[in-house]
Amino acid sequence: MKKIKKILVACDFSQYAKDTLEYAATCAQAHQSELVVVNVVNQRDIDTLLKVAQSQFDRTVEKYIEETAANYVENVTGLRTKELDGLIEELGIGHLNIRKVFTTGAPLQKILEAIDSESPDVVVMGPKGHENLAGVLFGSVAEKMFRRCPVPLLSVRPKTESLG
Repeated sequence: MKKIKKILVACDFSQYAKDTLEYAATCAQAHQSELVVVNVVNQRDIDTLLKVAQSQFDRTVEKYIEETAANYVENVTGLRTKELDGLIEELGIGHLNIRKVFTTGAPLQKILEAIDSESPDVVVMGPKGHENLAGVLFGSVAEKMFRRCPVPLLSVRPKTESLG
């Protein structure tokens, strides 16, 4: 069996995030691996703010929304960093070699890019993330990852989910 030196975990702060991070950390500890936690700020959210700005007739409101969109990534990244630090502390995994990567764009594309640049031996992610209509109609990021991931992909099932 190939030595697992690096584990990439996709963390979207959905209801599955804690279990997924805990499982990835357990694997990282067992294999003495580096743990790379990747979070993607969805470009769709930024685009929504900008579309609202474009529809404004009041230039003051439009300018405010554009400034808000410009600060959105910085603010969200700061909040998610604190949330991730809280999860790391809650799980008691701060002693591990953990690196946090925050990026902006389409989640599937950005996770695949992170896999390409980080060269992990395995990817760990939850079975699904934040639910939305697009996920129902077009498939979740997790489902698409199973078709496109160039390295082994481990899906962490929720502890309360049964097989039947």
